[in-house]
Amino acid sequence: MQTISSSAQAIELENQYGAHNYHPLPVVLARGEGVYLWDVEGKRYFDFLSAYSAVNQGHCHPRIKNALIEQAGLLTLTSRAFHNDILGPFEKYISEYFGFDKMLPMNTGAEGVETALKLARKWGYEKKGVDTNRAKIVVAENNFHGRTTTIISFSNDENARKNFGPYTAGFVKIPYDDVYALKTVLEDPDVVAFLVEPIQGEAGVYVPSENYLKEAKAACEAKNVLFIADEIQTGIARTGRLLAVDHEEVRPDILILGKAVSGGFYPVSLVLADDHIMNVIKPGQHGSTFGGNPLGAKVAMAALEVVRDERLAENAAKLGEVFRLRMQKLVEKYDVVRLVRGKGLLNAVVINDTEDSSTAWDICVALKENGLLAKPTHGNIIRFAPPLVMTEEQLHECCDIIEQTISAFSN
Repeated sequence: MQTISSSAQAIELENQYGAHNYHPLPVVLARGEGVYLWDVEGKRYFDFLSAYSAVNQGHCHPRIKNALIEQAGLLTLTSRAFHNDILGPFEKYISEYFGFDKMLPMNTGAEGVETALKLARKWGYEKKGVDTNRAKIVVAENNFHGRTTTIISFSNDENARKNFGPYTAGFVKIPYDDVYALKTVLEDPDVVAFLVEPIQGEAGVYVPSENYLKEAKAACEAKNVLFIADEIQTGIARTGRLLAVDHEEVRPDILILGKAVSGGFYPVSLVLADDHIMNVIKPGQHGSTFGGNPLGAKVAMAALEVVRDERLAENAAKLGEVFRLRMQKLVEKYDVVRLVRGKGLLNAVVINDTEDSSTAWDICVALKENGLLAKPTHGNIIRFAPPLVMTEEQLHECCDIIEQTISAFSN
């Protein structure tokens, strides 16, 4: 493998040999530990994106690393053609950890969403009695559930959709945070499920109105419709509770998890449901060669033990309050910042400019120069989501960096 000697060289290689399907900040990272990242030249940064909330436990957590190393020397993959000695304990551990009868393991978040969609449709035909090929799944506008062909079919992000058709039918879009719109569409007897992010992360960290999730779940129950929570980004302590739905004491019918389930060491996603839903899946109807492999299973169990033992949900709740208070002062002080919103350590600062402006991007580049890594979303929104192992002292240091940077962009 070619040795990388500079950031410019690494970026040049990516541009020449890699597909141009991402637009990263101009920084090349070589090492991570806890809340910190270091680039090729050795400069240290605070990580304020957490790999889109995949490293809630911090970079290279030693307990998770040791679990990976230990299992990698024993058995990594058998496929599901055979049993292995880790899968059963893993399934029991996950089911009890989140309080469901069963789980179905996959690898990526998008695979988890696809699994939940298939599960809901099959349940609709075999349990609810919907006529074949008539099942409908309700989704929220401005959603982000992945980029597979099926998922982009119900996205309204034209950049993700354009020239990837024909699109998959069977989805109905309604406004997010609108219980009346949901109740209206649930009058259709062919609706089998409502798929929703408890907080819309990629859309710009939109937190719904109080009791929205509770009322949405009750509306679904009244019409025998499954409530599917996509907690791939909001789950695993990110918002100050283990799951974002826990803030309203809502229990989904189907729960989708990914990202921080494995602490950034290995792709693991999970779909959880009770028997009356999960048991509609029979042998040969769904699966993955790598889904539930021993290496990913051991890593995920270690990662979730860290979340519990280190009380990361409690830390996220406490530091989230501190962060929003600090950012609110910036809103009041500097004209370039319009508002702050979020829950726990999933937060966004909205820049006072148009979505097609470069201001948020330019601020993120300046933050990089000042030692903090964050990324814009939807043009004028900057998402701030540090690892949950951050201390209050470190958080204040980061807020100082953010204020220093913002002040340079103000009139």
